[in-house]
Amino acid sequence: MSETVKNEILAARHMAGISIVVNLVLALVKGVAGVLSGSTALVGDAIHSGADVFASTAVFVGLWVAGRKHPSFPYGLYKAETVGTLVTAIVVILAGYEIGRQALLGSIQIPDVSIALPVTIGCFVVALAFGFVLFRAGRRLNSPSLEADGRDYLADSLSTGVVLVGLLASFWGWHIDRWAAAAVSVFVLRVGIQLLVSALRDLLDASMDREAERKIRQMVEACPQVTRVKRFLSRVTGGRFMVDMDIVLHTPSHQVADQVADRLEEDIVKHFPRVVMARVRPHFSAGHEIRRLTPVEDETGTPSDHFCSAPYFLVEEMDLQSGTVERRYLANPCRELHRKKGFKLGRWLLSLKPDQLIAPEGKENVAIALLEEAGVEILAKGEPVRVTLPLYSSGQKEES
Repeated sequence: MSETVKNEILAARHMAGISIVVNLVLALVKGVAGVLSGSTALVGDAIHSGADVFASTAVFVGLWVAGRKHPSFPYGLYKAETVGTLVTAIVVILAGYEIGRQALLGSIQIPDVSIALPVTIGCFVVALAFGFVLFRAGRRLNSPSLEADGRDYLADSLSTGVVLVGLLASFWGWHIDRWAAAAVSVFVLRVGIQLLVSALRDLLDASMDREAERKIRQMVEACPQVTRVKRFLSRVTGGRFMVDMDIVLHTPSHQVADQVADRLEEDIVKHFPRVVMARVRPHFSAGHEIRRLTPVEDETGTPSDHFCSAPYFLVEEMDLQSGTVERRYLANPCRELHRKKGFKLGRWLLSLKPDQLIAPEGKENVAIALLEEAGVEILAKGEPVRVTLPLYSSGQKEES
């Protein structure tokens, strides 16, 4: 488990602890005020908040378990958060049922507005404000259970708002307290069903969202040695992602292929915080082409003694089967830069996906280091150039 994920779970657990206290206070205040005022709707809303105490406790326990490690669970215990969300959903649905039953079968009473109204207004403000705080914290900390708890608070504020409307109507002589309680039950049931569906999707290993998958694919395919992503599998686990992919490489070295795969696994987790585990399996494709870059002075192909300041780069694409060579010249877009020239040039050259680079003798800079780290073969000017790719000695051969 990365340090970022660990800190997120600790922060989410802290918020869940505060949520338990807030729900307990809301349930007690609403319950006492509902009984004293004789408001069926407020008593029903108190039942909702009381159920939320158990739901928030389930969230807290789920977050505590999610932060643990155990050898029997090599993929982590992140789904404990999902179990917390599932418990929250069940409790919310039961609370909605109980509120509806009280509204339809309970005795009709005219509430004492002078007691119920101030309490309802205060509870509405607290639930609405804390709901937004909790929901945003869940989004920021990538915690689905905390986000679910925030949604529950927002549903609580909506139901309390309905109670408030009912009490205001009673103040003007319209006795609709029972119907207000029935409306509260509908709100609560709707939120509970949404949470239940979300938790079941997670438990059934739903895939990550398409936008996140697209971004990861783009990052992987930008690597010079990667021809394409052959297979991409993912699953959601407690609001976080696990990624398993097969990539096709055209590197001549199985050692380079392993290095590229290892680096991609680290980069995916680093650049996508919600990914807690990435597995990249390299496959080799038949190497029929070589793409070689050479810094040149002009479009006649005169080699340049400079690298970052070379006016052009010669791109040679050699077909090893037919023996044909295609040449084109690209203007150096980083030539006039004064800051981070080597880094930006290296990134641009990497985007061309080269196999070889002919560099001026003795030149060492950030751009060349970036290409060498990515597995590009660096050749000194005048060094004999390899024109055939060696046979692959190991690794996975791509199936045709």
